[in-house]
Amino acid sequence: MIKLIASDLDGTLLQNGAQDLNPGTAELIHELTRQGRIFVASSGRQYHNLCRLFEPVKDEIAFICENGALVMYKDEIIAKHVIDRQTGQEILKTVVDRKGSEALLSGVHTCYIQPKDPAYLVHLRDVVKNDVTVVDDILETSEDYLKISVYEKAGINNSEEYWKEKFGDRVTVVTSGMAWLDTVPKGVNKGTAMQDLMEKFNISREEYMAFGDHYNDVEMLEMAGYDFAMENAQEGIREMCHYKTHLVEETLKEVLGGKYD
Repeated sequence: MIKLIASDLDGTLLQNGAQDLNPGTAELIHELTRQGRIFVASSGRQYHNLCRLFEPVKDEIAFICENGALVMYKDEIIAKHVIDRQTGQEILKTVVDRKGSEALLSGVHTCYIQPKDPAYLVHLRDVVKNDVTVVDDILETSEDYLKISVYEKAGINNSEEYWKEKFGDRVTVVTSGMAWLDTVPKGVNKGTAMQDLMEKFNISREEYMAFGDHYNDVEMLEMAGYDFAMENAQEGIREMCHYKTHLVEETLKEVLGGKYD
């Protein structure tokens, strides 16, 4: 029986830039819960953002937040990993000093920004719908560093190697969409977060299904007995996965019908 189902959000469960679930998705997740299955929303997003997105079922599901740095279930912290302060300070200072880059520092309950462009705050607060705290000096924040992100409106692809070369030996560096790059504690990813959940619920690989579209989903997909790539996923993700789907909800309906049990 499939007992654990994890889905990436942007580009996977949320298609074409959508910021809300499709009609009926929450009811599908509720039905999965009623069958004794656990749905996991897996994202680089913050916890409170995810709770708002999944409001009708937020007390039924698990959350992998901040690309694996924070794992939550029924408002309980299952796992929390932090970047050491010295490394975090170096990353933040580099982002602040770099032209065209904006920094985002993730804590458990809010994210901190020191915006260079006022439009960055508007984007995070009104489009991404994060809980946002604006600070005068992001280096002076005292909360643990779960994740430090770089936002480049013009596109992050041209900068990815720069960040990997500069900090890749001390933190995990992954792109997250077209404009974002995330740094999380070394060795932490969506796969390690899934391992935390699989151990908590005593679930095997054969009982676990995952959906993804981007390279920050690789470890999460590798662990799954049923690894689904979206049809519009990056080429390497499509190649590595044994299954494809056009719409996550279509496959969830098949799970409800017992196809993979």
